[in-house]
Amino acid sequence: MKKIRKNDDVVIIAGKDKGRRGQVSQVLSNGRVLVQGINIAKKHQKGNNAGVAGGIVDRELPLDISNVMVVNPATDKGDRVGIRALEDGTKVRFFKSNDEQVDI
Repeated sequence: MKKIRKNDDVVIIAGKDKGRRGQVSQVLSNGRVLVQGINIAKKHQKGNNAGVAGGIVDRELPLDISNVMVVNPATDKGDRVGIRALEDGTKVRFFKSNDEQVDI
């Protein structure tokens, strides 16, 4: 089970976008995440004959998963996430500061 999943609201804790919030759009297998509207870079793109126009386009680049924290709605701040097994054997994520479940 992953501690950060797609559609989680996260806050950036390091880098040029520190303090900004966004939603995880993709979790990559190499330990990186794509966050909507965060870590935008300009890419010079060449046009082609199929109708794609060339020019400078904005592109989201992945962040390392260690540079994001899940936002706790109770405190409205970033919080560490742990994993625990319930009595019936299912695993759930929980916030370490107040022991509330992330997925309800």
